[in-house]
Amino acid sequence: MSLERYRLMARLREFDLACLEGVPTGEIHGELHTAIGQEAVAAGMARHLRPADAVVSTHRNHFHGLVKGVDPRALLAEIFERATGLCGGYGGHMHPFDQERNFSTSGIVGANLPVALGYAYAFAIEGDDRLAIAVTGDGGANQGTFHECMNIAAAWELPFMVVVENNRYAISVESDDVMATETVAERAPAYRALGITVDGTDVDEVDRSFGELVERVRHESRPAIFEAFCHRFQGHYEGDAEAYRPRAMRDRIRRDHDPLSLARRRLLASGHADETTLDAIDAEARAEMKGLLAQVRADPLPDPTTAHDHVFASA
Repeated sequence: MSLERYRLMARLREFDLACLEGVPTGEIHGELHTAIGQEAVAAGMARHLRPADAVVSTHRNHFHGLVKGVDPRALLAEIFERATGLCGGYGGHMHPFDQERNFSTSGIVGANLPVALGYAYAFAIEGDDRLAIAVTGDGGANQGTFHECMNIAAAWELPFMVVVENNRYAISVESDDVMATETVAERAPAYRALGITVDGTDVDEVDRSFGELVERVRHESRPAIFEAFCHRFQGHYEGDAEAYRPRAMRDRIRRDHDPLSLARRRLLASGHADETTLDAIDAEARAEMKGLLAQVRADPLPDPTTAHDHVFASA
């Protein structure tokens, strides 16, 4: 178990906890989607992503941007709709975009897959070993875009990977009720693609398996499905009543499947860290994100006279 991966997960969680503060105050508008409970998936991907690779994420995108190298202050400012944000406050939490790091998102379920496919096509034409990753959920994997993109990526031998964060719910619909197969990854052979399913609460397993799959996609220029089973602790969005999940289930998930708690126990059992060290890491991450939040809250909002900018193409 890597202490650095634990540190990264702690930072990811504290980032989303900082985001939560903007909902009751009205600083963040619309349906904020956090990934608290899914930290191990992004943290396990982190060291295998190169700056020139492309990552195209979903409405639940914060962790993917951070592990892709997006500046956390600029991302937090965008989420809080400030003029200092990645997109000047115009994208908000649903559509942050960092062209320099080939990171983008779409709030429309399944719409990010064709964007990532376009990156993969460009990389194949240019003939290097960059790859494109589309992150989606179990719900997004049931969209027609998933099939279309996997099919063309295989037909054209493109370096295209779909990371499925399978938290078992597409908003309120349980995946078992709408999927004919037990996993998404087992569809891979139908596309002549690679496919693997992992425990998305185990950051070491994610790191090892994702790294191996990434290398194959790079060198074989073929598509792959990387499915990580995980749990989101919050509702689909902040304000979700979660009538579809009994409170006892939610409590059990937090108790038994928290990736930080699981990593902490492994670090303590292996002797790689003690309680004092891990508490200090947690405190450092909390202080960092609270400090960023204070800075962002002092930043200006976009000029309201520019509200119609970037809406229509100019002549």
